[in-house]
Amino acid sequence: MNRVTLCIVVLFLLALALSLPGWLAKEVLKVDSQTEDAWVPNYLASKMRSTLYDKLGQINHQVFAQKMENFDLLGFTLFKQPNYLLFAQSLHPWKVDAQEGTLYEDQRIQFETDVEITSLDKKGYIQVIRTNFVEVNLVEKTMYSDQPVEIIGPNYVINSNGFTASLETQKYELLDHVKTVYQPSVPY
Repeated sequence: MNRVTLCIVVLFLLALALSLPGWLAKEVLKVDSQTEDAWVPNYLASKMRSTLYDKLGQINHQVFAQKMENFDLLGFTLFKQPNYLLFAQSLHPWKVDAQEGTLYEDQRIQFETDVEITSLDKKGYIQVIRTNFVEVNLVEKTMYSDQPVEIIGPNYVINSNGFTASLETQKYELLDHVKTVYQPSVPY
């Protein structure tokens, strides 16, 4: 072997010896603290009450909740036992009660478990809507559910597997109508 070849082999072995401990060492997992921090609420509130107004200064919606947790990094707010009042521009408000609610940054709120939507207009065509899930778009003033729904009005009960509704126009669409029971009231 000549000197040049011997120097190259020695340099190669030296480089291999220096990098070998790095290859054989166990990789240490680094925990992303931002991911862990995302699951810690930015703030908590108990027995919370809040009123939000639109650009014209009119009440857009009010929320009351037993508990509220805001997760800013994840982009949503959780509510326990929310009571939401939704105001349409020219009509009476709707009250939504549920066990759980999630408000997203894009102004959608999803209500889950024992959801009851009540019209505060006593003369309205629909008085109560019951389901286990409903999504409300607070900007467009629409409601949507793909779960079984019971819609109660004066003298009738409608059962459906889902519905869409506009709070502004009072238009309702059943996604999969199941049954309607009509019982006219008898004047005394």
